[in-house]
Amino acid sequence: MKKYFSEYIAYIISALENDSTDFSALKAEMLVKIGFMQHERLIHLLVTILFAILMFMSLIAFFVSENLGMLAAAALMLVLLIPYIAHYYFLENGVQKLYALYDKVCAKLERHC
Repeated sequence: MKKYFSEYIAYIISALENDSTDFSALKAEMLVKIGFMQHERLIHLLVTILFAILMFMSLIAFFVSENLGMLAAAALMLVLLIPYIAHYYFLENGVQKLYALYDKVCAKLERHC
């Protein structure tokens, strides 16, 4: 997903630099892609929240039962949670960058979007 997202942002930047670009078509395409990226971001947010809740539940279960298996489960959830947070951070910043690029496309069209 990171590669796809980065390549798409590079494509938009190069299209903005080319004056022969059909900015109306680019605008319509960007709205669809932004919708896809927002959906991807939402799904990753939900997964990240789920893993955070599971980690804290495992920690609480460990403190209540003193079962080392619960501590191991919490550690596993933390190991998985860190990459999820990093990926969500990338998606959030990428979508915000797409918003800024969309505004530039609108400016090229010289219309209010």
